[in-house]
Parts: sequence; structure tokens; C-alpha cells
Amino acid sequence: MTGEPIPHPIRVLLVDDHPLVRDGVRMRLEATPHIRVAGEAGGVQEAVELAAALLPDIVLTDIRMPDASGIHLATVFRDRFPLVRVLVLSMHQDGEYVRRAVGLGVRGYVLKDAPARQLVEAIETVHAGGRYFSDSVRALVDGLPGAEPSARSLTPREAAVLRLLADGRSNKDIAQFLGTSVRTVETHRLHLRRKLRIDGQAALVKYAVDYADLRADPHLQT
Repeated sequence: MTGEPIPHPIRVLLVDDHPLVRDGVRMRLEATPHIRVAGEAGGVQEAVELAAALLPDIVLTDIRMPDASGIHLATVFRDRFPLVRVLVLSMHQDGEYVRRAVGLGVRGYVLKDAPARQLVEAIETVHAGGRYFSDSVRALVDGLPGAEPSARSLTPREAAVLRLLADGRSNKDIAQFLGTSVRTVETHRLHLRRKLRIDGQAALVKYAVDYADLRADPHLQT
């Protein structure tokens, strides 16, 4: 016996609409003695209700969920639970997501493909009152050269193609809508992938849908 007090565990509320993702994150965190998963939610409304009952130290949330964005969740917690710190765990590292999240009070932003130790470090740092960002995300926050490009860098025509992709339009439909050729649309899609550094057509469509959801959230309009 050393007589040293046992530290109070950091109580985390997990928010993600994919149960398998929550299972994986919970197993990571519960392997750390001083971190405890206090509850789990599949959406923003459920997270708010649980937070009122559980009063967690940290909310660990994804961005895209069925009822609202995780960034909107940050605004709710900023207003209703100012002592609860919000940490984003997401696959998205687009500047639009990151800058909005930070501007709305998010204290950290970790990518889902980061090593488990980074997630633990992020939780510890944010709980201690600091901020924590994955390396590539930190470049976006600091405005350093080499930051990942965001949808703000697109031309008006590229942005239009991105919006139409989010609507599920085919290349032929997009070409008819914009009054151009299918080959031109294919070229725009190639430019989009290069500018946004997206690997594969399916990933481009998913990005388009996620970005459209973010822009459509009335709580995040600028």
C-alpha cells in the first residue's frame, strides 16, 4: 500500500450510429484502467438525454449520424453541458469539417484510423483541459502549408457536380442537367478526386453525401 489516492476514472460517452464501431472503441478504452465508458448513444438526441443522466467528462462522437451531425452535438453540449468536453472521432479530415468543429467548441479531433494510443492520449489531454488533434488535422487547425484541401477549393462547376453526386445522379444525368458531355463530367469527377485526395469513385460519392449532409444542417450555416 502506497497510500496514494486512486484517480477518478475519466467517464466517456460514446456517440456513433454504428454499433460495431462503438464495440471496437469501447474495447480499446476499457483496456485502459483510468478510462471508463459511461454510456453509448446512436444519435444526437439520445446522447443529450444520456448526458443529462450520466454527466460524463467527455463525449466522443462521430460527425455523421441519422438525426443530426456530431458537430451540431458540440453546439448543444456547449450550451447545455459546458463542463462536458467534446472530442470528435471521425474518418473525415476535410478542412470544412474540422474548422467548423473547432469553431463550435470541439476540444479535439482524432481520425478513426489513428493508433489506439492516440485516442487514449486525446482523451487524457482533453480531460486535463487541453486540445488534441491528429497530425494531419492539426495542420488544418493551424493553417499550416500542406493542409488537406477542402470543398472550399473547388470551382463552381466542380461543386455542382459534387452536389449532384450526393443526389445519386449518374454521369449521364449530371451531363444533361449541366448541359455538357458525359466525358466532361468524368473529367470533373477525376479533378474532384485529385483535389480532395480521394481514392476511388465510391469514396467520392460517400464524401459528396457526407458533405451535403453537413451543409444541410441548419445549425451549421455560416
